[in-house]
Amino acid sequence: MATTASHVERWRDEPLRSPSAPDSFWGGLAYATRGVWERRDLLGLLARRELKAKYKDSALGLLWGLARPLTQLVIYYVVIGQVLGAARAIPQFAIFVFAGLTAWGIFSESLSASTASIVNNSGLIKKVNLPRQIFPLSASIGTLFNVGIQFGILVLATIVLGQFPLSWNLLLLPLAFAVLWVFSLALGMILAAVNVYLRDLTHLVEVLLVILFWASPIVYSFPFVAQAAGGGWLVEAYLASPITLGVLGFEKAMWVAGADQVWPDMLELRLALALLGSLVLLLVAQRVFTKLEGNFAQEL
Repeated sequence: MATTASHVERWRDEPLRSPSAPDSFWGGLAYATRGVWERRDLLGLLARRELKAKYKDSALGLLWGLARPLTQLVIYYVVIGQVLGAARAIPQFAIFVFAGLTAWGIFSESLSASTASIVNNSGLIKKVNLPRQIFPLSASIGTLFNVGIQFGILVLATIVLGQFPLSWNLLLLPLAFAVLWVFSLALGMILAAVNVYLRDLTHLVEVLLVILFWASPIVYSFPFVAQAAGGGWLVEAYLASPITLGVLGFEKAMWVAGADQVWPDMLELRLALALLGSLVLLLVAQRVFTKLEGNFAQEL
């Protein structure tokens, strides 16, 4: 009986694992990818559910998705642009700021939603056997609708103001979007897994997003950073962030009045390398997630 009891204690502390999930890196990645693909209909349903739940019983519904970025635009335009005089140094300051806010929304909303996705879906995770990667992925996809509406308003504003981008810089747009979204998904997948064990992480992410916002060229332009840093390795360190590069790529694509501004050298190459690095991070995130997901049901 003592031997049986010791076996029970040992097995109880072992993480739950799918018997068919390979332990190898590439095997586990292929297994998870195949599982998500086979349940792609569920992925779409979960993404739509996230969107509907956010605005459930709301009189204005999806219009609330525009309230925060438009409020931020007004505040930054008035306080930083007019009161502090940034608009005098940055042409078409409103378009510049709104382009930056749209790019920032791709990253921040995806990261916040994916970080909380496992805890928010604890009921399903404890009852249904399905790839758990589907939850941060669906949460991240669900945020793209609000970003799409915000981007639509940005395009409309450029048309009304006669500043619609019709240059080769517009090709930077999908690359910048991919960098911001893939990087946010990779970080969000890791944080979603860790958040199961450390619930304070959600609040830490909120603080981190405030810091990253002001560390990104959203309400100030890149020439200001280059001048303040004096060039050299400080500027290169600043440009090492995929968030910074994604915001700059988005602004250069949509901000026609800033075509003559100073931009980082080889921005296209920097964005391509940032995307490659984000994809590598996503592979690492998948592995970390797989290692941590075994005890999700017990912890939730």
